[in-house]
Formats: sequence, C-alpha cells, structure tokens
Amino acid sequence: MNWTELAGALLGLANIVLLVRRSVWNFPVAMAMVTLIGITLFEKRLYSETGLQVFFFVVNGWGWYLWSRAKGAKEDAVPVGWMSDRARFVWAAATAALSLTLGWIMHRFTNAALPFADSAVTGASIAAQILLSLRRIENWVLWVAIDVVSVALYLNRELYFLAALYLVFLILSVQGLREWKKAAA
Repeated sequence: MNWTELAGALLGLANIVLLVRRSVWNFPVAMAMVTLIGITLFEKRLYSETGLQVFFFVVNGWGWYLWSRAKGAKEDAVPVGWMSDRARFVWAAATAALSLTLGWIMHRFTNAALPFADSAVTGASIAAQILLSLRRIENWVLWVAIDVVSVALYLNRELYFLAALYLVFLILSVQGLREWKKAAA
C-alpha cells in the first residue's frame, strides 16, 4: 500500500467537504494533500499532474489569502458568483489551448503515461482552481468533468485510492455546485 496516496486521499476528502461549505480552512488542508498526491503521481509517471500539484500548492496559498479577505454572510463562508458569458468563452478557449499544448509537449518530450488525458485533466484543473479562488460557481462544473476523467485515468494507472477519492469528489462536486448556486441566489 502506498501511504502517501492513502494520506493524500484522506486529506482530499476533508478538503472537498470544507470547500462545499465555503470554508477558508480548505486551503491549508489542500496544501498538505497536494504535496502527498504529487509524490504519488510522480512515481506513476503522470508528470503533467505532478506539476499540477505544485501549481495547486501555490494557488491554494493565493486562494487562502483571497478567501481570508472576503466577507460572507456566515463567519466562515465566503460569497460566490457567476461569470459572464464572454468570460466563460474565454476561459474555455484558454483551457483547451493549454491542455492541447501541454499534451503535445508531454507526448513529444517525455515518457509520460497517457499524456493527452493527463494534460486535459491538468489544463482543466488549472482553470477550475483559479475559478475556485475567484469564487466563481463555474469551477464546480469543471470539477465534475475533471473528476469523471480522473477516475478513469487513475484506474488505468492502478491508483485505486485516488480513483476512489475522485469518485467521492465527483459526488461532492455535484453537491458543491448545488450549494454554491443556492448561495449565489
């Protein structure tokens, strides 16, 4: 058993529960989680997602700062909102371009396993994490798609704890979308 995978998965569960509740404390938990998951993914040659964990660590620090400054209706919950149609289009185009470019680089220059699937998850995750830090509801739509692809990817690489974690993430991401939609109304 890979203890870093298991510990990362358990911290991931705590993180997503805190996110659904719009708690600022999701960020330090996330920083510990991504450190452990990054180690696990590197060992399985999922290099795009390994780099993604470094990005997650940094952007979680930024998100922690932003959320700590936001004032919500409840003491520990932050306000959330929707993006404009134009912003959605720009984010979708940029995410697709990033994912395809990264996939090509990983395919061409590394021995990455599943470089395009790995890079699609990475590109979408970067967008979703930034949108989460900006408290945009659309982050949850991206996380739902990411979770579906990640389950298949992790099963393919025999990362069963991470696959199980992302299956739970999928359920909680749907719940997060519902909760944040209500909070924005």
